[in-house]
Amino acid sequence: MGAMPDLQKLREGNEHAFHELVDQYRDHVFNTSLGLLQHQENAEDVTQEVFVEVFRSVARFRGDCSISTWIYRITVQKSLEHIRTSRRTKRSGMILSLFGKEDHLNLAADVPFYHPGIQLENKERAAILFLAISKLPINQRTAFILQKVEGMSQQEIARVMMTSVSSVESLIVRARRKLRELLSDYYEKNER
Repeated sequence: MGAMPDLQKLREGNEHAFHELVDQYRDHVFNTSLGLLQHQENAEDVTQEVFVEVFRSVARFRGDCSISTWIYRITVQKSLEHIRTSRRTKRSGMILSLFGKEDHLNLAADVPFYHPGIQLENKERAAILFLAISKLPINQRTAFILQKVEGMSQQEIARVMMTSVSSVESLIVRARRKLRELLSDYYEKNER
């Protein structure tokens, strides 16, 4: 990830140091958020929110973890907030539609997600995989995305998720098991 940004300069509001930090972590924040949200524009919004939060709160950063761990924590937190907000909006939209107040629902879960970094010939398979990932419980999804998309070790994931390494190991094992189940169901149905 390159050299660590100068924390003191960041705390002093040094614009150049902040731009270096953004340049260094922008892609990691975006990819993590994209993996969790599976929507490019929402991931872009969350990426902006993350860096606004970093800028606002860097003076309070205690240094009890690395700055990258802290940024990943904020990314996961902001992504999860976005998921919760989206679910509330969908629920209220469904209730409104029951009473004829809304003509249609825009349910993102019904639309296949095509990751922009996937080559054309793999897009359909990737969309199937991301659909299965979206069905994982959020903690399993988070651990899985941090490991598979960001390439983090279980120790790093434990620090980001503020849990034990054994918990992360368990989350990843359960995520893989559930993905195997979901994907085998899909392939069985589509091979008939």
